[in-house]
Amino acid sequence: MKGFESFLSEQMEAFIAYRQGLGYDAKHIRFMLLALDRYICRQPDPSVVWQPVFYLKLRHELPLAPSSVNGVLYAARCFFAYLKRQSEHNANPLDHVPGLPQQAFIPFVFSPRQIEQLLQAVSCRIRKTERDFLPDFSAYLVILLLARCGMRINEPLRLKIGDYRPEEKTVYIARTKFKKDRLIPIPVAVADQIDNYLAVRAACAPSGPWDYLFIGRRKHKINDTGIRKVFHKALGRIAVGRARQVIGNTIFGKPTPHSLRHSFAVNTLKAAVARGQAAKTVLPVLAAYLGHVEYRHTMKYLKVVDAQSGERLLNFAGTHREEACG
Repeated sequence: MKGFESFLSEQMEAFIAYRQGLGYDAKHIRFMLLALDRYICRQPDPSVVWQPVFYLKLRHELPLAPSSVNGVLYAARCFFAYLKRQSEHNANPLDHVPGLPQQAFIPFVFSPRQIEQLLQAVSCRIRKTERDFLPDFSAYLVILLLARCGMRINEPLRLKIGDYRPEEKTVYIARTKFKKDRLIPIPVAVADQIDNYLAVRAACAPSGPWDYLFIGRRKHKINDTGIRKVFHKALGRIAVGRARQVIGNTIFGKPTPHSLRHSFAVNTLKAAVARGQAAKTVLPVLAAYLGHVEYRHTMKYLKVVDAQSGERLLNFAGTHREEACG
């Protein structure tokens, strides 16, 4: 990754090393600090970096979405707090610099029926040739785990053979987004599919020393890009989808593989409430299953009650925008 170039480059690298020493994944905050670093390099007088007005100007001029600008401000605030603790500077210039108002985000949510159609479309594309069967079956199982277990896309891709426990019908997910490990039960039907896959895999390549549970071409680890291609081709076959739309201060998301995680959370909560369970008793269990550190991370998936209410909200917003323009 590109290094820092401003007069603060050495301190930024030390800050990144400090974060890594605490156990944090530094990739995201490095990316945000690189945006700050590039902006500093464009200034005729870099010393203004110590003044709050510099960040008000940065906030206005960075060509990024409000959430990304706020991410840069957050990274800068953490960086200068670090310098203050190291006694390299006596004040944090971002202490009183507010972030930009963020746009509300309404994710795309699949209905249970649409999820069934999607999985069927992916299943139907599994080719029966010796070269294609295992990679295609692997891609199907990854999408199946996203839909049935609400996993993040990188979680099934990183599973090792030993992470799946057929006797317990559980999957062990190590060091996820929040650096947590979790052991989750999976539906019996999903476990049966994985068992079938492993039986075929053992028969086709009994001597294969591959560590990863799901394999792609030439027995390599299956990758994110391949899964996204399979997902979007299946969407086209079932004619489900919409473009990302910004209406007023609200973003209506398009369907992505991560939408299956949103949909799992929303549909699970809705089904539990329909069975007479209280939402407040379901949320802690759902948060643990999804691997969230705090309930607020689970709550953000529940801004839309279900797929139909999301579409109604989009239609309502679009109609009112047209009336306002007319």
